[in-house]
Amino acid sequence: MKSIGIILRIWLITSVIFASGLYVYLCFDDQRVSFAAFPAALVASLAGSIPGFVILLICLSIIRNIGSHLIKKLMLFLFFQLIIAILYGLAGGVVFFGFNSGDADNFFYAFAGMAFALFVCTFLATIISIQALAQYFSPNISNDFSLKDVFHLFFNQQNKTNTTMETLEPTRSSPNHSNRILVKGFITVGLILLMLIPTIFIQNLISERQQRQKEVVKEVSSKWASAQNLSGPFLTVPYTQFVPGENGKIIPQKTNIILLPQNLKVQSEMTPEKRTRSIYNVLLYKSHTDFAGAFNIKLPQDILVGNLDFANAKLCVALSDFMGIEEEVNVNFNGENLLLNPGLPVTDFGDVGLSVPIKFSPDDLQKNIPFHFNIKLKGSEQLHFMPLSANALFKIQSTWPSPSFDGNLLPASRSVTDKGFEAEWNFNQANLPFGTVIEENTIKDKGVQLSFGVSLVQPASQYDKTSRSVKYALLFIGLTFAFFFIIELMQHKPFHPVQYVLVGLALVIFYTLLLSISEYILFDYAYLMSAFATILLITFYAKGHFRSWKTAGIFFGLLSGLYGFIFVLISLEDTALIVGSIGLFIILAIAMYASRKINWYGNSSMVTAEPVV
Repeated sequence: MKSIGIILRIWLITSVIFASGLYVYLCFDDQRVSFAAFPAALVASLAGSIPGFVILLICLSIIRNIGSHLIKKLMLFLFFQLIIAILYGLAGGVVFFGFNSGDADNFFYAFAGMAFALFVCTFLATIISIQALAQYFSPNISNDFSLKDVFHLFFNQQNKTNTTMETLEPTRSSPNHSNRILVKGFITVGLILLMLIPTIFIQNLISERQQRQKEVVKEVSSKWASAQNLSGPFLTVPYTQFVPGENGKIIPQKTNIILLPQNLKVQSEMTPEKRTRSIYNVLLYKSHTDFAGAFNIKLPQDILVGNLDFANAKLCVALSDFMGIEEEVNVNFNGENLLLNPGLPVTDFGDVGLSVPIKFSPDDLQKNIPFHFNIKLKGSEQLHFMPLSANALFKIQSTWPSPSFDGNLLPASRSVTDKGFEAEWNFNQANLPFGTVIEENTIKDKGVQLSFGVSLVQPASQYDKTSRSVKYALLFIGLTFAFFFIIELMQHKPFHPVQYVLVGLALVIFYTLLLSISEYILFDYAYLMSAFATILLITFYAKGHFRSWKTAGIFFGLLSGLYGFIFVLISLEDTALIVGSIGLFIILAIAMYASRKINWYGNSSMVTAEPVV
């Protein structure tokens, strides 16, 4: 019954702490959350944690029957709490994000956040209930046993027999050397997990700044012109077809026939322009596109020439944004100069475009009808075309050195240099899923699916690179703490948990420095400045603690290598995994070599570690 009372106490305290933290988080996430959410969070915490505390109750009874030291029993109790917290974290990650590999980062953050939060709550509940737990594990212990006495048991390194502890538990001896190292190792691991919490907020900050940049780009683009998608030219001719109606009557139905060119050649030149809004750069462009080709119409047998309204035929060009048209568009069609005006008779290739009535008659069928025009357009980042011709050649060139060839089709040939790029696409009738004579609304959206072109992308965004560097936070913090842990054991100069927290905060602030500085200068320079400042700060702090420039130099070299290694991983893409695996193997080998002489058990018969001067 006493074990049930202890577990109930820890269960209630844990649920209250967890529900309070959850409520505070919800308040920060959404200021409209009412106080009524707290009881709901408390009930959910109590209900959801029942399985875990049933397991913990069983573990508590097992631990008591183990004939071991009080501290070992407490550590084992905390170990079971950690295992249960990890299981809850895994369950939470699966519930929210499943096993989708695309959500691996979100799964990790959900798992780590839930596991750490639950363990912290149970740990605090254990601290509050430490006296009851100690008396349960060791019935002879005094009634005034407190948390302070636990720390004396953990870290008393002066005497093997402590008179104060003897009054608390006569049969007990002070913890040995290996226990102190094991406890310090657990504390260090806990601090590593603790330092990962600020990185979650930094990741959110990066997302907010990135979203702000997108809003600025959208705002500037709306006043300039959006991404452009050009289609055409093509002819539309009204057509009357007769279909069965009610009572078997034949009724006329109006539609349009779309006629595509037989040959088309398009040459486009894009001139990039950068606009600055606040601290953000927006990439825009101006394009000068030349269209030349010819129509050679051959109607299929199911279309009757007599039902075509040649008098209302139109020449059309579709595009995405009227605001991008810089000058009037004049077209030379069959030797006649015509001015294109806004409006389209069909929407198969878009809702926005230009058109003009033309002179077209049955005598022009199966004749070569040439056309030529050019159009000057403004746009944002992207320029796409649709290959609406039996045979077509598209060429795009620009002085921008960082293109992204996207859309449904990649260029047949391309050349990208520091001075710009050139790309070429070739098409023939076999490449199109439709012929050159199309009935209205029969291929809607198919043409859009065939669109291709280029995007003028800015070199990898500083936000993307900063976000990638944050993903290596566990590696940064874990390895740095491991360096301190090994060196403090080798030099016999303990590093206090508060000092670990200060070093961890320095590592976390590196990301805020990187984020803020990279908004003003190139990412590579921002990384260099932020890393150099962080390395110097930790190096001088190590010098102040270990009182040795040689040790400080070791930290400078190790941290410089670590930051350089992470920078290489951020810069790589396809080979990042193999380089990262090899690098981690080398780091592990160095750690194993450096710790080979550490006296982990403190036995006099073992080789004593040689302290670093």
